[in-house]
Amino acid sequence: MKVENSKMVSVHYTLTVDGQIADQSREGQPLQFICGAGMLLPKFEGAIMGKEPGEKVSFTLEPKDGYGEIIPEAIVDLPKDIFMVDGKLAEDILFVGSQVPMSDAQGNRMLGVIKEVAETTVKMNFNHPMAGKTLNFDVEVVEVRDVTPEDLAAQGGCNCGCHGDCESGCEGGCDSECGCN
Repeated sequence: MKVENSKMVSVHYTLTVDGQIADQSREGQPLQFICGAGMLLPKFEGAIMGKEPGEKVSFTLEPKDGYGEIIPEAIVDLPKDIFMVDGKLAEDILFVGSQVPMSDAQGNRMLGVIKEVAETTVKMNFNHPMAGKTLNFDVEVVEVRDVTPEDLAAQGGCNCGCHGDCESGCEGGCDSECGCN
């Protein structure tokens, strides 16, 4: 069976960035995903499309096809006093490199990395950690199979509105992109 949309795919991979291994699957624990469900970078999925178990592929994704370019406006100076908890400065998280979950004025959650701690401000970078990076992948397809209802349930259901229970009917009607038929 070949890698195609709506199939459960398992791969072993190594991601190299700036000549260093940035991430990799563990032996015996391949990365599993439903192809075409938007779980991975589209160009990653495109590079393995049509491959069969046992096939290996190496490819490079430029920043625009990975996590985007660095957005200068996403690097901001924040007042240090917003890091107060119960009237005390949360010094345990205020160090360069610390990843701090935050919310914007609209309540959107985001993760920022502290770049600098000054007397009255904290410089934070809200870009994705891999923004601006060229991603080099070595991938081996381990398994390709049909998606099961259990796979869909583990992913929160399919996108047709049936929540993995296609036998009782889909609100939007199943199609080949649904992954549940």
